Amino acid sequence: MQVGYKLAAEAFGPGELVRQAVLAEKAGFDFVEISDHYHPWLDNQGHSPFAWTVLGSIAARTSQIQLATGVTCPTVRYHPAIIAQAAATLALLSEGRFVLGVGSGERLNEHVVGPGYPDAASTRHEMLTEALEIIRLLWSGGYRSYEGKHLHLSDARVFDLPDELPRIAVAASGRESTRIAAELGDGLFATEDKPSIVRNYREAGGTGPCYGEVPMSWAQDARTAARAALETSRWALTGWKVMSELPNPVNFDAATTTVREEDILEKFACGADPGRFIEVAQSYVDAGFDRLVMQNAGPDPDGFLDFYQHELDARIRQLKPATT
Repeated sequence: MQVGYKLAAEAFGPGELVRQAVLAEKAGFDFVEISDHYHPWLDNQGHSPFAWTVLGSIAARTSQIQLATGVTCPTVRYHPAIIAQAAATLALLSEGRFVLGVGSGERLNEHVVGPGYPDAASTRHEMLTEALEIIRLLWSGGYRSYEGKHLHLSDARVFDLPDELPRIAVAASGRESTRIAAELGDGLFATEDKPSIVRNYREAGGTGPCYGEVPMSWAQDARTAARAALETSRWALTGWKVMSELPNPVNFDAATTTVREEDILEKFACGADPGRFIEVAQSYVDAGFDRLVMQNAGPDPDGFLDFYQHELDARIRQLKPATT
């Protein structure tokens, strides 16, 4: 079991994200994972710095903690050749501590450039497949070209490659995306505690680690924690179909007007009771995830990091899947 800390790039500026990563290393986390967005989910979150610059600064300020994107879309806003180069560079600067998390993206971030975000999920899956093939091709060294249905590469080479290439974790939810993760990735990334996600990945031949984001909101009392999560993170209850399709923060604001504190309390571990946090984390362990990402939506990140170090760390690492 490894435990990570989610750096919410929609909720904090770049300097604060670096500061939290340094504290996360001191608190004993195995890795930090940063979202790679162009827009925040909601305007009142107020931030969305360039994740790759932040990761470079974190690599320079830390020595042991692993780094990961959670996740990058290498098909529209970025060409996969750029991601292949960026990931190789970060792997070198972090001395092998980087994991490249990739996915098919959201309209929220990808519609801002070029042809925009594809409407059909099947097209997005085809593009992700081609992107992963291009990244692997460039990482094999030498000048490379690629002619796909959607993506193309012309006589390109990544000159600075690490001796050990980064692991690629692929975001998935349904059968097709878990198949892509199994066939072209080195691990799985997911945001829901559905056993079917890991099961489909394993049945498709996937053998790598499985990363799951665990929704939490720390504060001294549960209601304060729930109100904070409702204010900034209610979008997390909309489901992936909504999360992948809406184009701007104002749309997420409109789509979440009916979310209540009670809904947050049901989904998130809220407050300061370690038992509730363990209960929510256990659901991800039972679903088959062996890399748990603590995603704190509470108002006090320093308080949460202290709470994790002294109340949660040892207990979460001892969790085992429930026997049936």
